[in-house]
Amino acid sequence: MSASRIAARVQRIKPSPSSAAADRAAELRREGKTIVNLVVGEPDFDTPAHIREAAIEAMARGETRYTQTAGTPALRAAIAQKLQRENGLSYDPKHIIVTCGAKHAIFNALAVTVEPGDEVLIPAPYWVSYPDMTLACDGTPVVVPCTEADGFKLTPAVLEKAITPRTRWLIINSPTNPTGASYSTAELRALADVLLRHPHVLVMMDDIYEHIRFEAGAPQHLLAIEPQLSSRTLVINGVSKTYAMTGWRIGYVAGPADLIGALETLQSQSTSNACSISQAAALAALTGDQTFVQQSVRIYKERRDHALKALNAIPGISCKTPGGAFYLYVNCSGMIGRTTPHGKRLDNDVDVVLYLLEHAGVALIAGTAYGVSPFFRMSIATRIEIIDEGCRKIAAAVAALS
Repeated sequence: MSASRIAARVQRIKPSPSSAAADRAAELRREGKTIVNLVVGEPDFDTPAHIREAAIEAMARGETRYTQTAGTPALRAAIAQKLQRENGLSYDPKHIIVTCGAKHAIFNALAVTVEPGDEVLIPAPYWVSYPDMTLACDGTPVVVPCTEADGFKLTPAVLEKAITPRTRWLIINSPTNPTGASYSTAELRALADVLLRHPHVLVMMDDIYEHIRFEAGAPQHLLAIEPQLSSRTLVINGVSKTYAMTGWRIGYVAGPADLIGALETLQSQSTSNACSISQAAALAALTGDQTFVQQSVRIYKERRDHALKALNAIPGISCKTPGGAFYLYVNCSGMIGRTTPHGKRLDNDVDVVLYLLEHAGVALIAGTAYGVSPFFRMSIATRIEIIDEGCRKIAAAVAALS
């Protein structure tokens, strides 16, 4: 027996880097320092009024008890209708499960499928939790680097090379956190062709940012492009990013019967159902007025364009134009090797981010956390005035380097 009381599965993972960065920014604020926080990956808007009102009405009706483990019939039906209407995907509501956020859905999907030695292909830059969730479920994360030259997107050749007999999952996030890269219909078609040659590979589509796109015309969904993949694909989504509902904790999964059944079994012995009030709110989000979605995306695009102009005017850093989400993945290679006013050499993007935090009072996350350096992630889910202030401080800090 191990001398430690902490299980190995927990000892091999680390706290979320984004949470750690946010905590450090909060700590500095408590010390009296002015910090421009460009870390947090959540909408800065209030949840739309009609969604909040639906939650209040649900409470007034007494909908405060357990629901079915997989979610209320009304919400599962609304999710099925949404998938058909927006994505061209046909699912029976019984093949859908509601979870406590999309993060919960991804973790549980790995937990019910991954055995020791199984490999999970994770294109990088990746959302910080994918590798550690894989480790926590006894799997082996296989990071597949995607270059800036390729738009930070997985190519068919790179995917083909990464697949082995031990590959259990491929995770595709589009638009992606942290880069905002968005796969086109043609790019998804090319990846589907590779996957058809490897029937043992399961596919996890993390669609949480699907509505936050800045280009005209959304691409087809992978399963609409290639329905043959439906029998081994989980479609994961939620209401947090689209409807500014991060705190409501509602995600969902649609997929084949055996995987959904396993997810329901695990959920029945862990969290049970998602919050009943939040489910009522999510129902209103999916079936009600969608004006907020279009308005928020327009604002994110304005912020994106504003920040890109400011950042790309700073010598030593650059940023490609993201197709979606609300992040910028900024290349800071021109800062590496330079020296701060206090005589410290910046050797990597962690040094860069620490310098910008301590010297300029701007909180960001180093690209190391996402598997590709030297970059840093900037959230644009905040007011233009705050973005402007952050960019001005970054520019001054870069100018102070020698």
